[in-house]
Amino acid sequence: MCVQVVLAYGAESDKDLGIPGESLSGIYSAREFVWWYNGHPDYSCLKPDLKTSDSAVILGQGNVALDVARILLRPTTELASTDIATHALSALKESSIRKVYLIGRRGPVQAALTAKELREVLGIKNLHIRIKQTDLSVTPADEEEMKTSRARKRIYELLSKAAAAAKTSKADPDQRELHFVFFRQPDQFLESDERKGHVSGVNLQKTILESVGTGKQIAVGTGEFEDLNCSMVLKAIGYKSVPVNGLPFDHKKGVVPNVKGRVVSHTSGDISQTEPGLYVCGWLKRGPVGIIATNLYCAEETVGSISEDIEEGVWKSSKAGSKGLMQLLEKRKVKKVEFSGWEKIDAKEKQMGIERNKPREKLVTWEDLLAAAAN
Repeated sequence: MCVQVVLAYGAESDKDLGIPGESLSGIYSAREFVWWYNGHPDYSCLKPDLKTSDSAVILGQGNVALDVARILLRPTTELASTDIATHALSALKESSIRKVYLIGRRGPVQAALTAKELREVLGIKNLHIRIKQTDLSVTPADEEEMKTSRARKRIYELLSKAAAAAKTSKADPDQRELHFVFFRQPDQFLESDERKGHVSGVNLQKTILESVGTGKQIAVGTGEFEDLNCSMVLKAIGYKSVPVNGLPFDHKKGVVPNVKGRVVSHTSGDISQTEPGLYVCGWLKRGPVGIIATNLYCAEETVGSISEDIEEGVWKSSKAGSKGLMQLLEKRKVKKVEFSGWEKIDAKEKQMGIERNKPREKLVTWEDLLAAAAN
């Protein structure tokens, strides 16, 4: 039976910093934290340290970092009407975190944010934005970057406006703080004297920007260091894909090698040999960058390659379709949840949500999910 297979399992692992102290407790990847508050069964039992101090550090300044900061700083009375997992909401209600530090190696012009997500965070009730005025200074190279990128200019304007508004805002006892810390990179994690094995802060090295080619600047360490105390660190430094046994994988780039979505088995010189009927899309295809719209264009390219291959007779499409796939899974004794089972899970969660005045109440164990699917 000849079938076409599209690899679309994304990037479900995390990049490492490779610096001293990274294995201390209290340090989590942003992915783990996101899966925790979204109710992923594998991380519903995570116990992030939200009580030891009033400060949390997030390494990274992309959209994932913003999402995590939003969850930590948004009033729980507002979170209660969302589909956040109940165990996460309960923990956040007792959280002592009042200050969140977003750390970035480069400056505000280079921050890897999108305007929509940034505006959402800046609009949080009783949130005070703190940015050092010196960090908002721009160089001719920064000006050039903003000339060629409307998005970068918009992000810089939003951050500058937020910093200016913070100067005139009145103090509020319930106010929480979001610190955008630019031109810093982590050098090592600090261990607590009172709690052995637990993180107590991050040692940061100050950076400056150096131009490397037209329109690009990289962060370079200056040899100056400072400590930032906290009880929890979230690493939002990027995701990475994992290989599947027997399938091609570029370990250096962290992607499945491909040409327009066609999976490449090996390359000889400038000639790439592709695997007939095997395709890839999304982060697994191009790396963990971009937003939903980026994935749409990426998927369209892969679908275009599939269509071309069918028209050119590279291989014949199978008439067995989904029925043939189910027969194959059955033959190999692969456990599966069919779409009808997912619909039952969806209906169950929505019904539970109605009872609690929220969009859905998530089932957070594999046992409950499978039971709902089989009901």
